[in-house]
Amino acid sequence: MPENAIPAGTILVVEDSRTQAEYLGHILKKGGFSYILAENGKAALAMAAQEKPAIVLSDILMPEMDGYELCRTIRQNPDLADIPVIMVTQLFDPADVLKGLEAGADNFIIKPFDQETVFLRISEALHGRSRGENGQAAPVMEVVFSGHRYAIHASKLQILTILLSTYDLAIRKNADLHEAQERLLTMNEQLQQMVEELQVANEDLQLENTTRERVERDLAQANKKLQLMTSITRHDLVNQLTVLQGYLELADMLEKTDPEKAGEYLRKSIAVVQKTTGTIQFTSEYQKIGVASPVWHNVTACIDTAQRYATLGSIRLVNEIPAGAEIYADPLIEKVIFNLIDNAIRYASTLSTIRFWFRMEESSPIIVCEDDGVGVPYDTKERIFTYAYGTNTGMGLFLVREILSITDITISETGIPGKGARFEIRLPPEGYRVA
Repeated sequence: MPENAIPAGTILVVEDSRTQAEYLGHILKKGGFSYILAENGKAALAMAAQEKPAIVLSDILMPEMDGYELCRTIRQNPDLADIPVIMVTQLFDPADVLKGLEAGADNFIIKPFDQETVFLRISEALHGRSRGENGQAAPVMEVVFSGHRYAIHASKLQILTILLSTYDLAIRKNADLHEAQERLLTMNEQLQQMVEELQVANEDLQLENTTRERVERDLAQANKKLQLMTSITRHDLVNQLTVLQGYLELADMLEKTDPEKAGEYLRKSIAVVQKTTGTIQFTSEYQKIGVASPVWHNVTACIDTAQRYATLGSIRLVNEIPAGAEIYADPLIEKVIFNLIDNAIRYASTLSTIRFWFRMEESSPIIVCEDDGVGVPYDTKERIFTYAYGTNTGMGLFLVREILSITDITISETGIPGKGARFEIRLPPEGYRVA
């Protein structure tokens, strides 16, 4: 980074993921920048008012206050309004860019990022790339996209720069969608063949009607299931590779100055590689299954399969599900169980035991997954299942609920904060049996 590009002040990094914050800080330190960290928007505002940073690098999806609201609040504060703000995000939707520009963002850094990209975006912001050629603020430009109107404060050059930086991502996403369309066509042909065979057979009218209803529902859910599979693979691998990249960079930085710490990061990298390998192996099993209709699954077997891919270490997993218990669910049910185990391991630092057991509540069968970790706060119990909750937590549980809903299964968190998490999977009576 050129000497004249280093700001007189500090850079404020706003990121709720500690690993990603440390990795970004490491890049800034290598470039000669000083920086401070804030883990959410509210904390960032307080730091900005006190430190008056030269630039702000902010994640978008954060608890309490997201990146859009943080940027908008900075622009509305006369003492902070001139501070450049760069959004750090995955930018899977053009609306994300428009909302960022409307909030007053100067530019975007797309995850996963490298050192060169970070320095380039900072240099552009510091040299006024978001301003007009005469040094004055760009005029307001109204943009209508997907039925929504956005008031954009950005120059044409800035908008062009952002479009070029997201072009490669758009190409990759288009390839994923093309593959999903081909699989959907194959699934539709298979389902149509099933319907025709049922009509010809007509041996058992009641069984035929029940099966036909399920097939018709599967047809309606086929596209949704394809999108779920793409989201699972992309989300898990992108997160794991980003963490791995951060650990390796930190290990390289500390190799000579602190070999013991560097070794610790290398050991963490090996664990991430093992977890990534497990993710790939787990995904390959779904590719063999294909996007198939829901079937009966042995619950104990599903737990055993998910356990093989989880990094339990010293954590004890107790399976008290009755022998022969089966549930009618989408083939992705094993991914649901794996996500519950993996979430318990990742987000419960005091965890020692994960327990699966079964109970009946009136006519409703319930499978319970509970642990003895820190639990989930009362005001977060429902938000953990939403799409936008956090960058590393919400996506998995959002997909869990979507997968279960395909066969009318519900899930909720009912644990007591401080005593452990407790997820109750409630089954429809016709969706449970003991073989």
